[in-house]
Amino acid sequence: MNSLQQLLEAEQALFSIFSRIDAKVKQNLKRVLEAFRRHRVGAHHFAGVSGYGHDDLGRETLDKVFADVMGAEAAVVRVQFVSGTHAIATALFGVLRPGDEMLAVVGSPYDTLEEVIGLRGHGHGSLIDFGIKYRELPLTGEGTVDWEALSQTIGDNTRLVLIQRSCGYSWRPSLSIADIEKIVYIVKQQNPDIVCFVDNCYGEFIEEREPTHVGADLIAGSLIKNPGGTVVAAGGYVAGRADLVEAAACRLTAPGIGSAGGATFDQNRLLFQGLFLAPQMVGEAMKGNHLTAYVFDKLGYPVNPLPLAPRRDVIQAIKLGSPEKLIAFCRVVQQHSPIDSYVEPVPWDMPGYESQVVMAGGTFIEGSTLEFSADGPLREPYVVFCQGGTHWTHVALALEALIDAIGPAPGY
Repeated sequence: MNSLQQLLEAEQALFSIFSRIDAKVKQNLKRVLEAFRRHRVGAHHFAGVSGYGHDDLGRETLDKVFADVMGAEAAVVRVQFVSGTHAIATALFGVLRPGDEMLAVVGSPYDTLEEVIGLRGHGHGSLIDFGIKYRELPLTGEGTVDWEALSQTIGDNTRLVLIQRSCGYSWRPSLSIADIEKIVYIVKQQNPDIVCFVDNCYGEFIEEREPTHVGADLIAGSLIKNPGGTVVAAGGYVAGRADLVEAAACRLTAPGIGSAGGATFDQNRLLFQGLFLAPQMVGEAMKGNHLTAYVFDKLGYPVNPLPLAPRRDVIQAIKLGSPEKLIAFCRVVQQHSPIDSYVEPVPWDMPGYESQVVMAGGTFIEGSTLEFSADGPLREPYVVFCQGGTHWTHVALALEALIDAIGPAPGY
């Protein structure tokens, strides 16, 4: 069977799943549209304010719309966040104080948070440098939350529980909203004052509810991922309980300024438009992930999630087993990208990452992972992580070449 036939077989097998994704997109878009109407978004909100950014009506309205969509009391949506990691760090430093403890309940965090916490690098002002204690609850052997141990792990000084929704660079199931709701319930049963904070990167609009709909106190993420809809040039957000959001805003700007500052540099239209486009773009990415999983599962490679499993983020992992195949995979994705298709990805020391990383990122927005991209750290078992895709048909075109370039798994 040639690559085109394999893709046609996959598309036919996934037809009913694609239809269910479309239904979910419709529900999420309805939620976004209702928020736009409720807050009377108009063309006058596209105008920006320079300098300090005081009295920016568009920015203030966007914060309210975003909070509404996320089921939160408040939100700060700012182009001044340089990444999702920056938004997460700002939230953590806003909430935690010396002597507090942060407990990660989904095993080790994503690579870029290790230096924020202080697990790697010293003297740069990590949480540990500021006297904040850190512990983590290991995952079970199956890569799931250790539900039995969770309630017993919470200590007297635990101030914040870190819940990483996406699998990151680990081979585990990403969390569903039901999983997050269960974690929050167990934590609040032990101590209702503990802040349940969710790293929401890659997870927005996957389901019809967000973590703040089910009791999470605070969430944060990147606008060059899901909620930016592939058109926002930069930025991030923090949403949740109003006092916690303001505490994070005071770390982004300064105490006394908080959420009242921050020029939007004439980006308000794109920020609104990205939020409007986000449900559809996320739906297309989910379809591309199902297609990728189906094809590579048939080729004999371990995939996470499985081809027919519900999506919990916009990431599809494939265990390729060798650095050569990981690099080859990224090169094919780059060749089938709209931007920089002629560039050849090579492993490099990327800031914030422990291992060398090879990345295919021929995207209109640099680093956008809601656009079709792929990357992976050069460490065993050499897993490639595919993200995004504005059209599932774009993913299909790349897969046709990937089938030929990577071939079946050894011995398959």
